[in-house]
Amino acid sequence: MYIGKTPTVGNFQVCDAISVVNGQAAYTLQVGGTNVAPESANHMLVSLNGILQKPGSSFTISGSTMTFASNLATGDVIDFVQILGNVLDLGVPSDGTVTSAKITYPLTTFSSTGIDDNATSTAITIDSSGNITQPLQPSFRVQPTSEQTNISVDAWNTIAFGTEAVDTGSNFASNTFTAPVTGTYALSGAMYLQSLDSAASSYQVQIHTSNDSYSILVIVPAQLLSADTQYYAFAGAVFADMDANDTAILRIYQEGGTAQTDINVSSVFTGHLLG
Repeated sequence: MYIGKTPTVGNFQVCDAISVVNGQAAYTLQVGGTNVAPESANHMLVSLNGILQKPGSSFTISGSTMTFASNLATGDVIDFVQILGNVLDLGVPSDGTVTSAKITYPLTTFSSTGIDDNATSTAITIDSSGNITQPLQPSFRVQPTSEQTNISVDAWNTIAFGTEAVDTGSNFASNTFTAPVTGTYALSGAMYLQSLDSAASSYQVQIHTSNDSYSILVIVPAQLLSADTQYYAFAGAVFADMDANDTAILRIYQEGGTAQTDINVSSVFTGHLLG
């Protein structure tokens, strides 16, 4: 932090040529036709008539105006004026000169790449083989704690998942995944149904989110079954666009028939943030 003007960082510049005016002591400093303001007279090298001038006594500086201690006369020559910038700063290092030993970790912000290291623990690791792991990436894998028996007919039934094998970020609760951030999520369901009713008009299973419903199974028993079947297994997956705080559930709808179908505990609901 600086009080007053922030110093120029390592900005070494040679001013444009200055023509002496007889009887004039003050001259405007420019680089490339643009006025420049040195930090102080001590941040300058000034040569007059082949002699380096002493800052403060031989000349002073105010903004972009350099004033000599006395008026110059015809025949005097300002050989050069060089601005040193803030000589305590190194400026921009040359390419390939900064080694990893000179960098303090953890780095706080990579604004140019969009990487922000504000996590309280390691958010991403790239090993020597190029493998990338993201231990904090939101993900879940859940299963029913017990069978969900005799699902309702002609109504949506939310599948009850009481056993969490994985819940990175603690975003799964009450049979529902809640997206912690906006992004694209890979969601999948592997269902193990028991006692399908051949008399039912249809069965439909959806991954249902706040934004959309994705059917991963639609079957018409009359076209597949000649009689009630004891087991029926299937799986489906989607890429779902979810906003922060959107929710996702797995649900099933039986149209018609008898309320006899069960959800086996081998059923699985999974998801993770892709990006």
